[in-house]
Amino acid sequence: MLQSFDETARPAQGPPRLAALREVMRHEGLAGYLVPRADAHQGEYVAPHDERLAWLTGFTGSAGFCAVLMDAAGVFIDGRYRTQIKAQVTTNHFTPVPWPETALHDWLRGALPDGGVVGFDPWLHTVETMRKLATGLEGTGITLRPTPALVDGIWHDQPPPPQGAIAPYPEKLAGEAQTDKRSRLAAALRNAGQRAAVLTLPDSIAWLFNIRGSDIPRNPVPHCFAILHDSGRATLFAAPAKCNDALRAHLGEQVTLRPDTAFGAALRSLQGPVRIDPASCPVQVGAQLQEAAIAIAEATDPCVLPKACKNSAEIAGARAAHLRDGAAVVEFLCWYDGQDATRLTEIDLVTRLEQCRRDTDALRDISFDTIAGSGPNGAVIHYHVTRSSNRALQAGDLVVLDSGGQYLDGTTDITRTLPVGTPDESRRTAFTRVLRGMIALSRLRFPPGATGAHIDAIARAPLWLAGQDYDHGTGHGVGAYLCVHEGPQRISRLSDQPLKPGMIVSNEPGYYREGAFGIRIENLIAVREAAPLPGGDAREMLDFETLTLVPIDRRLIVPEMLAEEERAWLDAYHAQCRAALSERLSPAARAWLLDATAPL
Repeated sequence: MLQSFDETARPAQGPPRLAALREVMRHEGLAGYLVPRADAHQGEYVAPHDERLAWLTGFTGSAGFCAVLMDAAGVFIDGRYRTQIKAQVTTNHFTPVPWPETALHDWLRGALPDGGVVGFDPWLHTVETMRKLATGLEGTGITLRPTPALVDGIWHDQPPPPQGAIAPYPEKLAGEAQTDKRSRLAAALRNAGQRAAVLTLPDSIAWLFNIRGSDIPRNPVPHCFAILHDSGRATLFAAPAKCNDALRAHLGEQVTLRPDTAFGAALRSLQGPVRIDPASCPVQVGAQLQEAAIAIAEATDPCVLPKACKNSAEIAGARAAHLRDGAAVVEFLCWYDGQDATRLTEIDLVTRLEQCRRDTDALRDISFDTIAGSGPNGAVIHYHVTRSSNRALQAGDLVVLDSGGQYLDGTTDITRTLPVGTPDESRRTAFTRVLRGMIALSRLRFPPGATGAHIDAIARAPLWLAGQDYDHGTGHGVGAYLCVHEGPQRISRLSDQPLKPGMIVSNEPGYYREGAFGIRIENLIAVREAAPLPGGDAREMLDFETLTLVPIDRRLIVPEMLAEEERAWLDAYHAQCRAALSERLSPAARAWLLDATAPL
């Protein structure tokens, strides 16, 4: 199994670990200390070595941080984790704080009315984050002090840093040689008057050099740093154990491979202006440049947008990966419908679905730990089943099954909501509202320049009309055999990034009733240039290509709630699934698919 069902949260360990941290804080003269879920590379995902937030608090979500004071410890979490955190932390020692509704600077203002020194590890916080915090604390008497590695000093069995090998990624799948990528980005540096760019994000580095790694579970990226010069030459800083002759041959003479321990000295020897992205650059990197009196130019990581806009080879790879993955999911759904679901558990679903993906003989990894939440567990948006939480399915339940695969040619992410027996009318009604929002986004045409914030409400409108909503974004970006969560593209009221051709995003509205059930329907969609419409204006428009091809459970739909054009879309989508997948399936799954895709 790729997925583990071990319980990693240790709520009972939180109080003594909190006490140990506070003792170190007293010794350092600190009134507070910040513990984020982050590493020195500032990607979304971290290795076990860097799970400091989970080790301290018990909270295992993929985003959040803890502000530890001498008499309080706030764990800041967004809407995805409001339910989960209640089961993972000792709430008489750690206080869940709704974030970003409650800003850290406001919380600190109220908690430290007389001021004080708040420490932070400069490798684990970005320039932008700490600048905003400092601005918010102006006039309070609260000061911020770089104070590295306090948690590491008391985490005596901390796992070692990862040492996964770095491997070349095939150019035919990348669609562009790494030499050409470096030349293209170097030209942009020259045009901006910048001598070099510092890269810390693992997926940016993986994309630029056409490499992949294994330092972070579920995400094929390496832990390393890089400096790209305006000449197109570059230096890659990685632990020597990760590098071999094949990597050196792939990188070529214009890329110097150096140990990661040489990164600091290399920063201090640069000639400016040096480009850093304040949103992802650790404070420590900016500090080393400043100490060496090197001019800094703040701008977006130069890899982020080109990486997000997939080329034709990457889109072709995504299509192939989704056909393969879709067939695996259909095999699973056929198996599921052949069982007495009330004799199954959540772990049974996870293990069977993973085996179906393994049977493709192309699975490199799952793209995240499968979410298989039945009944009330389905209302936990990022639920992770463990042996202790494993629940038997019960008649009338809904099951939120959110999963994905990592294949050499693409990354997948799909959610389907499954019935156990015959769910009641309220569940079917809510499901149909979610489906209507997903269909509305799938059918959308929009002008260039539209952002995720402009279209997010379209997926929520059917729920809003019923006084309902969901506490997560409607869509996140997805990489090309990279991270299943990729920026800067997303569909969210917080997004100001225009959607561009080649971007892959998820389309995943949902609905969650705490203690009762959850619903989510998710396809991956790719932005493309829209074909002109008869009678339409001569305007450039964009629309979405749906990549995910798996039927949506018709047993959960209230047909009379769908408009004619919504029914037509669903029937056309199911016909597409049938045509694309039939020849890839076992005879039993092919028969199941024919029935599951019959017109509504």
